[in-house]
Amino acid sequence: MSIGMSTGTGRAIEEMDHLRQSILQILWTRVGSRVKRRTFGSLLPELIDQPLNDYTIIQLYAATATALLMHEPRLRLTSVQLAIDADRPGAATLEISGTASLNGRRRPVSLSVPYAQGTAA
Repeated sequence: MSIGMSTGTGRAIEEMDHLRQSILQILWTRVGSRVKRRTFGSLLPELIDQPLNDYTIIQLYAATATALLMHEPRLRLTSVQLAIDADRPGAATLEISGTASLNGRRRPVSLSVPYAQGTAA
C-alpha cells in the first residue's frame, strides 16, 4: 500500500520507505529553518563540526532521540548507537533501532544514518 510521496522522484512510496524518508528529513533539517514549523528538525546539523568525543556523542544521541520523539509519532525509538568508521577519520554512522506502527501493525525498524564531520550527509 502506498502511503506517501518520494521527495526525490515525486512518486508514491511504501509506508516503510516513507518512514525512513521522514526520519532523514527530521534529522537533517536544522531547527528553526522552516518558516511555519520553527520547531521542526533536529540539532544534529549543528554538531557536524564538533570534535567527535564522548561529549559530542552524547549530544548526537540526545539530538536524535529528542527530534524523533517530537516529530515522528509512528516510531518508538529503542536505541541510537554511533558506529565510527576507522578507515575514514571523522566519518561515522548513526544506527537507529525501534518499532514502528505501519499499516496498523508494529514492526521492527533499523536504519543507518550517515554522519560525516564537515558534511551534511
